Amino acid sequence: MAATTLPTNRPRPQKPQAILEVVDAWDLPSGLRRVVLGGDGFAQYRDNEFSDRYVKFLFADEQLEPPYDLDAIRATQPELLPKRRTYTVRQADHEAQQLTVDFVVHGDEGVAGPWARQALPGERAVITGAGGKYAPRSDADWHLFVGDLAALPAISQSLERLDEHARCQIVLHAPKGIELDLALPRDAVVVRVDGEAAGDEAESSPLLEAVASLDWFPGEPQCFVHGERGSMKLLRRHLLTERGVQRELLSLSAYWAKGRTEDRFQAEKREPIGQLD
Repeated sequence: MAATTLPTNRPRPQKPQAILEVVDAWDLPSGLRRVVLGGDGFAQYRDNEFSDRYVKFLFADEQLEPPYDLDAIRATQPELLPKRRTYTVRQADHEAQQLTVDFVVHGDEGVAGPWARQALPGERAVITGAGGKYAPRSDADWHLFVGDLAALPAISQSLERLDEHARCQIVLHAPKGIELDLALPRDAVVVRVDGEAAGDEAESSPLLEAVASLDWFPGEPQCFVHGERGSMKLLRRHLLTERGVQRELLSLSAYWAKGRTEDRFQAEKREPIGQLD
């Protein structure tokens, strides 16, 4: 008789938390805010080889002392559970034991942006990770990068990994007047678009229109497409159905949603409106 496995109520192991300190912070010409983190807690950071690697920041009430016992807080003081925010690792310097993270800041809106805007050297930051799934393949016929400022750190890091002779097209939704300091291969094609983000009910978007107008290179592209949710829904359909992109060569996800707070956006991932297909 086969053995029966009984269900258990044991919680899943908590991910290691790296308790870091702000080393420096400054504004970039792109409008992003760069924060460099370091300290002894770097040893708890779990790196990987993906160019879209990301960490989750845990923003908690000052009365809580890290590392946070999330299961205990959830059981006894759920109102104090740290808020999680996901950000791409722009650079991991293991020799200096420092992480560089670029933040989109919308004034006083949100949690992570205002924190980054006011971060001072010595201030603590608690993270878990890194996760990630994408890295540019050297054997790809060519590369397509599509996104907005939220995807700029991952796109920038990916471009830095390409050979100077790699063929690529980059479509970026970025406000007029900001500078994009990109490490471009010699024959790269860059298209910048402006205008409003799409939103979930939109039938078109500036990013979709720009991608649909591209002079498609021959061969199969490896695609990195990330940004506002409404645009990602439209682009997924266009790339898979109209452009015939191979599903295994498409990295596509929503980093945020127009008109949604971060908490609502995360909650909607389990609802029909949050699904991209």
